[in-house]
Amino acid sequence: MHRHINVFLVGMMMAVFLALPAKHAAAATYTVQPGDSLYLIGKRYGVAVSQLQQANGIKGTTIYVGQKLTIPDGTGGSVHTVKKGETLYLIGQKYGVSYKTIMRVNNLSSEVIYPGQKLRIPGSTAANRGSVNRPSAGEMDLLARLISAEAQGESYKTQVAVGSVVLNRVKHENFPRTITGVIYDKSYGYYQFTPVMNGYINNPATSSARKAAEDAVNGWDPTNGALYFFESDVKNPWLQSRPFAAKIGAFTFTY
Repeated sequence: MHRHINVFLVGMMMAVFLALPAKHAAAATYTVQPGDSLYLIGKRYGVAVSQLQQANGIKGTTIYVGQKLTIPDGTGGSVHTVKKGETLYLIGQKYGVSYKTIMRVNNLSSEVIYPGQKLRIPGSTAANRGSVNRPSAGEMDLLARLISAEAQGESYKTQVAVGSVVLNRVKHENFPRTITGVIYDKSYGYYQFTPVMNGYINNPATSSARKAAEDAVNGWDPTNGALYFFESDVKNPWLQSRPFAAKIGAFTFTY
């Protein structure tokens, strides 16, 4: 009997908790660290220096280590209401913001979110990186050549998915802002895409790859916003540790 009562009480407490306004939408408090400045803190949270000054009653720009600063709400960005099935990764993809930035701005200690929760989204990155301009003919050819080199022999959907990863990187703050920049990007001295390293990127694109590049640019993303892909049988601990997005053909796509 007592056990049933306890379960009922826990359920009631959870219902009340979920009905309360999401505390993560409240103004954040930041503790100044060595090397910080109002400019750097503002850039980190997507707010202006003047807004930090006004929120904290600061007339100049002098701050000190250990000082508690209030980070104002609703400045330079927007508020996103979490929908069923969404994750921080998907929300970050939508706005062109790193999921870690969303966690930091909202004082989240874990990646767990729930439908109806309000999340602050910094505006500067989202405004600048949220979409891809129509690529030039040269970039469309380059994208098609990469798709052809990476996914020739794979299904058409897989080819579109490969193109989508490139475009998702263009939108994301951690990668270059153009298709050319993304495809020729290096990490620790190595090209991100094998065909660039082995020269296959220079081979002409197939007609299927050209069509797949068009579909990807026009908005078809079978990967749900993925940033990485690899052949599913490849044993790479780092890639396999990334959050799963989709498995399409021979490839696994991750965030």
